[in-house]
Amino acid sequence: MAAIVKTAHEEAWSKKWGVKVAAVISNKPEASGLTWLQDRSEFANIKTQTLDHTLFDSREAFDQSLMVKIDAHDPALVVLAGFMRILTPAFVAHYQGRLLNIHPSLLPAFAGLNTHQRAIDAGSKFAGATVHQVSVEVDQGQILAQAVVPVLEGDTAETLAARVLTQEHLIFPAAVAAFFKTPAVPRPTK
Repeated sequence: MAAIVKTAHEEAWSKKWGVKVAAVISNKPEASGLTWLQDRSEFANIKTQTLDHTLFDSREAFDQSLMVKIDAHDPALVVLAGFMRILTPAFVAHYQGRLLNIHPSLLPAFAGLNTHQRAIDAGSKFAGATVHQVSVEVDQGQILAQAVVPVLEGDTAETLAARVLTQEHLIFPAAVAAFFKTPAVPRPTK
């Protein structure tokens, strides 16, 4: 999230394409990204909100409330940056074509959780990160960008994760920018 916010600011996306990061909504009130954002005056125009998923009786009820919060900002694009919840089909359908996620593996390999340890355990020579469109099937949407890092001898899940994260911070903002740089791509109507 921070990498996208900083890149949007540094590259003046609002002047280039008329887009801005309007809001950051977290399902975890203690999310470090919210604090990071609130501590930086240059991003004071970005609204922050929380919607604690533990306060809802069902995934559907939470997703419906989340859609209301998101739609209040009339987004051209919804980016899942550190959002670790499986979304309902209704939520995915509502934002079809304008919902992006990043996953810490070279999809389609190692979809789901524990990706770094699974790559090490499988003897993979390479790992990485993938930006993809969100689909109903977890981590199966159209791949938009990938970055590759080597799996080094002696790597742990933590050391590999740290190396992959540096690449995530590069490819996710670039994929978001590419979404707005390519006006020839038809955009879904809201």
